[in-house]
Order: sequence, then structure tokens, then C-alpha cells
Amino acid sequence: MDRPPVDRSQIHFAVPGSIQRKTGGYGYDRRLIKGLRNRGRDVRLHELEGRFPLTDASALSAATDLIDSAPDGATLIIDGLALPAFESQIERAGSRLCIIALVHHLLADETSLDSADRRALGVVETQCLVALRHVIVTSPATVISVLRIGVPHENISVVEPGTDSVPSTMIPEHALTGPMQLLSVGALIPRKGHRILIRALAACRALEWRLTIAGSLSADSTTTADIRALIDREGLTDRIHLAGEIDALRLHDEYRRADLFVLASEFEGYGMAFAEALAHGLPIVGSGAGAVADTVPKECGLLVPVGDTAALTTALEQLMTDAPLRRRLAAGAVRAGTRLPSWETTVTKFDAALDAALDAAVTAPAVTV
Repeated sequence: MDRPPVDRSQIHFAVPGSIQRKTGGYGYDRRLIKGLRNRGRDVRLHELEGRFPLTDASALSAATDLIDSAPDGATLIIDGLALPAFESQIERAGSRLCIIALVHHLLADETSLDSADRRALGVVETQCLVALRHVIVTSPATVISVLRIGVPHENISVVEPGTDSVPSTMIPEHALTGPMQLLSVGALIPRKGHRILIRALAACRALEWRLTIAGSLSADSTTTADIRALIDREGLTDRIHLAGEIDALRLHDEYRRADLFVLASEFEGYGMAFAEALAHGLPIVGSGAGAVADTVPKECGLLVPVGDTAALTTALEQLMTDAPLRRRLAAGAVRAGTRLPSWETTVTKFDAALDAALDAAVTAPAVTV
């Protein structure tokens, strides 16, 4: 049968759960939807109920209801975290809807999941992505991952996250007159590497430092309990503050107050917290596969191999005790921060990628059944 005409007047955007969650991926989605609406796009947000990415009956029902209610020719953007719920729907609805995935990083690369779940999600994710009209990813590193699973290059666009610029007058000159103020931003989940960071800092207990961790304490209750217990065992309760989720204004204040940004991540599809640290002129100590090395140039920080506690300890000690090195890396961070894309640029690129995907959908061959 012939494909129905693509409806450009409305964009349906599906995310798992509340879009107000304070993570980089949800932040990207929020800024994107706001920006597209400001550009005149009629974006209809669908916050799907249920559990993701390991789906439950509620998630599957929400995906089915959304597909069934979408009119012929509708454009539907699905955040990659929600994609597994649509596994059985994509083939059924692919002929009458223009479905596009927004992938922050592959679920198969989500190290916070156990290996069996990653493998299972990887199979589902691959089946979905190769069947879709278009895939938009948030870093060149993720392009490589998506190509690896068989998505054609012409079906992929890359739109990196934006970063709010920080005027140079608001980037303080840090004079170390007290404990070194360290900041880590990320939900307490295994992938963010807080355990290894705490162990590395415990080995630096002879130095004067304080750490604030800003990120959800409820995303993984087991990990949060383990981290609290580790802090207690190491005798660091007076040095490490678990701030939980905080709003953008307070987070900006935390960046300004910090002397050093630290994040021992295992993997990042882009690393928005790293980018925000650069925008605030902070030297960085971190790790992470994926896009981390692309996001954090060598002139801005010290990156160590994932899971290497000794290397992380050495890097922390070096940066906390070498003021000239900190100043040099901070200056590099300021320069790198000015090169980061703005959110306006991100929305413009996404808008263009969306138009290109819709144009391709119009010229796609008819489907016979």
C-alpha cells in the first residue's frame, strides 16, 4: 500500500516517565522541545507510564496506546530510553507513521545494567533502530555505535547537546584558602563511577578537600545505599555531601563554587556535565568511554582509564597539589567552553535534521503487503 502523506504540522515526542527528571538526557529533551516550539513546531509531549528500559506491562500498554492513537502520517520522535516498549509496534506502524529515534547512547552500552539485560536490550534496540526511518544521536561516538549495529549512515544525524554560555565575569578566580572544593554531577547509578571516586579520594585523605555530589539519590536505591555505606566506612561523612537532585540555579552556584570537577564515569554518550564544567572554566579529573575524550580535550583536564583507582588517585593528588597545573587546565577549560555549541545551535541542527528525515520519508518507496 502507499505510504500516507507525512504530517509536518505536528511532532509527537515520547519520553519515558516525567520529562522533569534531572538527567542530561531529559535536560536535552526539555531544551529541544522548548526550542522547537519557539521555532513554530507544534510539539506534543507524551510522558509514558511504566518501567524503562526493562519494560513492564504498563510501559508496553502506553506504547501501544500512543501508536494506536497517532493519525496516519504522524511524525513520532521516541527517546531511545523508551524504545524497547515499542519493539512490537514499529514494524506494525512503520508504514503509516514517520518514526524517528533520539539516541543519547545505546542501551547496550549502559554499564549500570547487568550483562544479561544489556544483551537482551541490545537485541531489541538493534531490531528497532534498523527498522526506523531515521536515528538522531547526540555525539559522533554514538554514530559509530549505531553504524556498528547496522543502521545505514544516511539514516543517521548527529546533533550534539547545547551548553549555556557562562560570561567570563562569572567565572571566578579560585584562590585556595581553604579545603579544595570538588564537584561531581550525576545520578547515583553504577555507570557514574562514584564508588571508585570515593575510594580514590579516601586515598587522598591527607589533603584538604570537600566533595559535593549533585544527582538523583532515588534512581538506584541499592547503589545509593552502597555509596552511603562506603562513605561511612571510609570515615568521610564530614567531607562528602550527597546533595541529591538540585535545580539549575543551585547547580550553577555549585559549579561556580567548585575548584575542580570530578567524574569517574564508565561511559557517556556525550557527557553534558563535563561540558557544563568546561563552560564554568573548571579543570577536570575524570574517566569514561564513549564520547568523554571528545567532550574533554587534553588541555582541560586529566582523563584516566575507566576503573583504574590508582590512576584516578594520582590524578586527583596531582591536580589538588599543583596550583599552576590547575590554572593551566582551567584556562584550557575556558577556551574549550567558548567552542561548545549553544542550545540555539542545537535546536537549529535538530530542526534541519528533522526536515531532512521528513523529506526522505516523502520520497521513500511505497510499501507492499
